[in-house]
Amino acid sequence: MEPLTVIAKFYEPGSELWKILVGHSRAVADLAVAVVQAHPELAANQQFVEEAAMLHDIGILHTNAPSIHCHGEADYVCHGILGRQMLDELGLPKHALVCERHTGTGLTIDDIERKNLPLPRRDMQPQTIEEQIVCYADKFFSKSKKLDQQRTFDKALASVAKHGGEVSAKRFLEMHERFSIKRTR
Repeated sequence: MEPLTVIAKFYEPGSELWKILVGHSRAVADLAVAVVQAHPELAANQQFVEEAAMLHDIGILHTNAPSIHCHGEADYVCHGILGRQMLDELGLPKHALVCERHTGTGLTIDDIERKNLPLPRRDMQPQTIEEQIVCYADKFFSKSKKLDQQRTFDKALASVAKHGGEVSAKRFLEMHERFSIKRTR
């Protein structure tokens, strides 16, 4: 499976949105692969991690986020479940779950209900080691600023806390303790 071929089914190659999605996803994939390589004890599937990282945000085109050239109708927080639907339809259920479970540090039913998010009431926390690695790596890169510029740990933590509160910050700290490598500090 070639991620760029999958992306090209939905995005116009070379368009601004393509550049944002692929630039962001490539940066996330590179960090995620570095985490896999730095932590052989985790026995993560490197090929799957790279593919899933490239596809984790495929659902953004259906969201309303004009600042990153997304002119869909859904709230941005829905991009994970929308990506899951897209990849499920292509017969990529494991990759689809990464889409659904990477938002923030993962979303619990309580998170969804407390924030009244327009999402199904189900647990959307990363379960597998591969899902967790992609979720973690994603927090170090923005889609609205320099795509390949890695945030410092402190900036990534601040962003997680700003959008997800204390519980998300705690989850991110736990991820960092497990997955950190020298270049993320």
